[in-house]
Amino acid sequence: AMRAASRTADRCRHPSRRCPGIATMTPVAPPNIEATEAAIRPYRPADRDAVYAICLGTGDAGGDAAALYRDPELIGHVYAGPYLELEPDLCFVLAEGDRVLGYVLGTRDSLRFGQACERDWFGPLRARYPMPEAAETGRDARMMRLIHAGYRADPELAAWPAHLHIDLLPVAQGRGWGTRLLQRFLGRLDELGAAGVHALTGPANPRAMAFYGRCGFAPVKATPATIAYAMSLRRDQPWQNPQQSG
Repeated sequence: AMRAASRTADRCRHPSRRCPGIATMTPVAPPNIEATEAAIRPYRPADRDAVYAICLGTGDAGGDAAALYRDPELIGHVYAGPYLELEPDLCFVLAEGDRVLGYVLGTRDSLRFGQACERDWFGPLRARYPMPEAAETGRDARMMRLIHAGYRADPELAAWPAHLHIDLLPVAQGRGWGTRLLQRFLGRLDELGAAGVHALTGPANPRAMAFYGRCGFAPVKATPATIAYAMSLRRDQPWQNPQQSG
């Protein structure tokens, strides 16, 4: 789920899209983005440590989770690593020179992604991180249990088979970069022919909820801890890439 959505400062440049069974969302036009030296580019293997650090630094409902983990890589192993390893062509970073300030990661097909994770990702991690005892609590134990549970695509979200995670450091928030990262990701999904996309967040992260609503997503499923936002991707009205539309 998006834990540190930036405040939208650039128009979500797309027609409203209708998700099956939900109302059409009309994005709000935010103010112009300020000039900056930062730029969005494809992920590179050398970015791995920075992506993991951002995942940790935004891992507490958008806040810094570093003090909550004994092993600082655990959260990245769950929410970042499998995408970097298995679908690097759907990973983009916001960078200012050599410094990575944010990212968007995801998959075009959640069902196949889960199968690939079982085959190629979680096995070695399960050997490294044994299942914690039932009495163990804390963030490390929670992430280890997620590693052993693996990723399972939610059949109730099958109409929107792609999914994403997007996170930004505080220095990059409130400047429109969250919207631009999302645009870049959705442009790539459109090229790949994805039918729709979803993202998970929760009531503990109201900024993320507002961000997805402004960008044309709509809530399609809710539990006490999690809200799924989704968008249908129509082939006749592709999402505009911000680098193409200026």
